[in-house]
Amino acid sequence: MKALITGASSGIGRDIARELNKKGYDLVLVSRDKEKLEKTKKSLNGNVEIISLDLESVEKCKELHTKVQDIDILINNAGFGVFGNFVETDLDKEISLINTNITAVHILTKLYLQDMLKKNSGHILNVASIAGFMPGPLMESYYASKAYVVRLSEGIRAELKKAKSNVKISLLCPGPVNTNFNNVAGVKFNLYSLSSEKVARYAVKKMLKNKFMIVPGLGIKILRVISKISPNNITSKVVYLMQERKR
Repeated sequence: MKALITGASSGIGRDIARELNKKGYDLVLVSRDKEKLEKTKKSLNGNVEIISLDLESVEKCKELHTKVQDIDILINNAGFGVFGNFVETDLDKEISLINTNITAVHILTKLYLQDMLKKNSGHILNVASIAGFMPGPLMESYYASKAYVVRLSEGIRAELKKAKSNVKISLLCPGPVNTNFNNVAGVKFNLYSLSSEKVARYAVKKMLKNKFMIVPGLGIKILRVISKISPNNITSKVVYLMQERKR
């Protein structure tokens, strides 16, 4: 059994790799940071391949699919956020975010899903966020990118169920997690954050049980329910206040 994990050099991706490694999976770990990938590989046992690749590029995504074939699990975890007023944040960085958080996820999901459907087996785990269920003032591009991942995954799930396929898809939607994401986005979380180890352990456990919606932590589960029943204008005001505290 083989798993391909993007964004695997740190945080949730690295810790999902560790969890799957314990279960005997061969691993292909992808990230831009070769040094961190090599460090992660040293902490693992068995057959582990590392690939230093920038998933912002459409061609690099296609190249990855060509290079890595016959996988049983795809973990689309690579992604980052940008914090600040929309009119002030760096446009180039936001385009990079869109390419990584949306375009790369879309391409890899489609290409590997096509392969999995041919053999009628396989599992895709797309890492979104609780942010994907609500408006996100001061982090609009990140929230919107995760909403795309949520809706894409929900639609694919419906198609797979209709086709009675053995291929499965899962969606991981954590809240604040103590990872390098905060440094990249330039924010400090004031809310309680789960450890990436705990999130990864929970995610792998639920994924292997074919759970679709994976939401770690009771507080985040409650927040998701509130986001579903609260009007968007109210949610926007609450989120704005929460985001403002990150400055």
